Amino acid sequence: MPQLQKVFLVGPMGAGKSTIGKYLAQQLQLQFADTDTEIEARTGADIPWIFDVEGEQGFRDREQQVVEEMTQWDRVVLATGGGVILREENRSALASRGFVIYLHATVAEQTRRTRNDRNRPLLQTEDPGKVLAELMAIRDPLYREIADHVIDTDGCAPRAVAKRLMSELR
Repeated sequence: MPQLQKVFLVGPMGAGKSTIGKYLAQQLQLQFADTDTEIEARTGADIPWIFDVEGEQGFRDREQQVVEEMTQWDRVVLATGGGVILREENRSALASRGFVIYLHATVAEQTRRTRNDRNRPLLQTEDPGKVLAELMAIRDPLYREIADHVIDTDGCAPRAVAKRLMSELR
């Protein structure tokens, strides 16, 4: 098993990064952190509000600063936002500072998991499935570019994915 002291989870909305990350952190006896939660804590505002007021660019600037800092933390499982890989600086920080796991979920599964979630600004549209498909076309190659390991999360309970990850990484 690789020496897992810094594990960074990447993947699309609805892949289970935060939930699976908590289980994985428990199994690895590491702390769990989430870039979106950290951004919200620092700004005192939720992600949709940041998108509304600052736009996606403003959010991505905040995200880049948080990624730069949090990827330097020790003994952490870090869940990242789905768009974190859009910036080269983030991909570089993630790939060079820890073990990157791409939690893959199909567009159909993402659509199912996020259909009632109002906290995802990019999905507040008439056709969220179309948006998710467009995002996947752009982002999937970037997730794969920096991934040390890829695991499919479709149809799996988060705890089961974390357990499978542990056995696959042994």
